[in-house]
Amino acid sequence: MRNAGRPGGFEKRDGVMRPGQDIVMAGYAGLAGTRVIGRERREEAEGWFHPGFLRCLDEPDTYDAAAWFKGQEGKKNCPFTAYIPAAEGGILTAVWDLSGIYQTGVEVDLRLILMRQVTVELCERYGLNPYRLLCGNCFLAAADQGGRLVRLLGEAGIPAGVIGWAQKGDARRIRHGEEEAGYLERPQPDELRRMGLQSL
Repeated sequence: MRNAGRPGGFEKRDGVMRPGQDIVMAGYAGLAGTRVIGRERREEAEGWFHPGFLRCLDEPDTYDAAAWFKGQEGKKNCPFTAYIPAAEGGILTAVWDLSGIYQTGVEVDLRLILMRQVTVELCERYGLNPYRLLCGNCFLAAADQGGRLVRLLGEAGIPAGVIGWAQKGDARRIRHGEEEAGYLERPQPDELRRMGLQSL
């Protein structure tokens, strides 16, 4: 199984996602972009937040999600059937891509998306959408038993959670808890661009 990068037109990929499967997220949404903001706008940010609150942005991740997923491929009891990275454009672009690549509808609950508080706070201060902010060391996966995949990721020290499920058709639905928030819009430019910042 090859993981799928962002395709130029949703070409055929290895792996499969079937209606009824869980969609599992590994890693944190928008954290890579938050680190860019923290690096490039640190002095300004420290005028709003205590330096100790921002210090976590200087700490490297203690896990390598890409290596973990790669290491599971080909195993007899591989806990997922497909996976893709979340990167530029944020976690919602990854949701759009996952659905398009495997030609399956999805429903995702925004309240279940994993996000650090520092990302929430900085995005609120700068008026950014954290779900459209650069991700790194972050993946979406399709699994028959999402809870099992979450447990295995957790045992490897990787934050993870079930954020939705695959459905019949091609609709990309978004929920906010019990309330349906509508349909996912097409991918938008990464929020870093609105700030005139580069991902590297």
